[in-house]
Amino acid sequence: MIGRRGFLRGAGAMAAGLALPAAISACSGGGEVTVRLAAGESGGFYYAFAQLLSRTTAGSGLRIDTVTTAGSADNLALLARGAADVALVLADSVVDSPDPPPAIGRVYENYLQVAVAADGPIRAVTDLRGARINLGAAGSGAAHTGEMLLAAAGFAPDTLTRTHLPLQEAATALREGRIDALLWAGGVPTAALAVPQLRLLDLGSLTEPMRERFGYLYDPVLIPADTYPGAPAIRTIGVANLLVAAPALPDSTADALTELLLTHADSLVPAEAAGTQFLEARSLIGTGTVPLHPGAVTAYRRHHG
Repeated sequence: MIGRRGFLRGAGAMAAGLALPAAISACSGGGEVTVRLAAGESGGFYYAFAQLLSRTTAGSGLRIDTVTTAGSADNLALLARGAADVALVLADSVVDSPDPPPAIGRVYENYLQVAVAADGPIRAVTDLRGARINLGAAGSGAAHTGEMLLAAAGFAPDTLTRTHLPLQEAATALREGRIDALLWAGGVPTAALAVPQLRLLDLGSLTEPMRERFGYLYDPVLIPADTYPGAPAIRTIGVANLLVAAPALPDSTADALTELLLTHADSLVPAEAAGTQFLEARSLIGTGTVPLHPGAVTAYRRHHG
């Protein structure tokens, strides 16, 4: 955090002097600027957050169009080819990408969740050997993080059968016995998993192996009791969500978008994050090794110097 604050203090004097009306005027140019936000699957955390953000734009000079996608890897590809302007992604997907885009801010935390049949024989991660597991839709951050999770658990690639279905299809397949487990990276509670036929495995024992093998991005987090109806508290792994931007996104647009995050925090809490997270400047600038977009720096300096 100290390093990030130093970076903000070191930004140019021009950024420090900009006022909000100037930023909005520069963004809008007298008209409304459309920002294409690559989100995620309908029913997931990313999509819910993007929908809330799109409702905060009155007077900002922005219009936010939500793009439904498979998730983080898909979103990064859309940014790279100019089919999206900003995107929600898991932090590890950004760091592991060949050309990481700049960040608008760190928004919320995704919780890794491995669901199994409530009355089935799988009681712990070690019981997954030989199982049929869905690692998230192809192009999702869960597919990327899931492979690392399985490696940290000591599973060789050929010890599990992997599928890549979207969340709703995977939850149905699990309830019908066509797969044995599914991995989801999202907020809690996720509606598709909040059914009596499913329960979550405790992943707490894998936090340190994940950090040792793959770095600092993996946080120990707790899903409180009754977050899912009748379920006990369980430990799992959190991975930060970043809102990232195409490098070519104008500074004024990034500034106005950051302003929405800073001034509409109370309106940007999806039901899947209720009671677990909140937005404020200190958490927003905590993007780790991913640099902030210069326009975002302008907004943070305007609020906090």
